[in-house]
Amino acid sequence: MTTAQSGQLPSKTGAEQWLTLFGSLAVGLAFFALWFWLLPGWLGFRVETAGAARWRWLAAIPSVLGFAVALRCVWDFGWTGRGTPAPIAPPQRLVVVGFYRYVRNPMYVGFAAGWVGLWIVFGHPNPMLIAIVALVAVGVHLFVILYEEPTLREKFGDDYQDYCRNVRRWWPRLSAWNQS
Repeated sequence: MTTAQSGQLPSKTGAEQWLTLFGSLAVGLAFFALWFWLLPGWLGFRVETAGAARWRWLAAIPSVLGFAVALRCVWDFGWTGRGTPAPIAPPQRLVVVGFYRYVRNPMYVGFAAGWVGLWIVFGHPNPMLIAIVALVAVGVHLFVILYEEPTLREKFGDDYQDYCRNVRRWWPRLSAWNQS
C-alpha cells in the first residue's frame, strides 16, 4: 500500500475518531431500523407460530448472523475507514479488515442473508415480492460495478486493484486475505 492510501491520513484525535464511528453507527442503525423494523410491517408480514410454521424460527439464526455481519461492517467503516456506508460521507481509508478480508461486499451479503432469513420467518413467498427482490439485487449489483468499484479504484488506486485481484465481489473466500 502507498502511504496515503494505507491510513497515513492526518491524525484524528481520539474524540474525532469516536465521533466518526458514532456517525457511522447512526447511519447503520437507520438502515437497520428501515429494513428490519419498519419495512416488514409496511409489507404486511406477520409471524405465524402454529403447526409447522414454528420451525421457520430457525431461519432467525442466519438472519441475525447476516445482520450482525452488516453491523460489524458499519463499525469497520466508522472505526477503520473513518467514514460511513452513505456515499455522501464515504470512508477515507480502504477498509480491508474483518469480513472485508473474505468478500468485497460483506455488508450487502450480510443484509441479503438477513433478509432471506426474515423472509422464511415471516413465510410470505409472494411472487411479486420475489420479482421485486430480484430487481433490487440486480440494482445493487449494477450500483456496485458502475459506481462503487470505479469510485474506489479512482480513490485508492493500486491498493484497491490488488484487493480486487485477491478478494471476490460476492462469494467469500474460505480463508482471510492477508495483504502484504
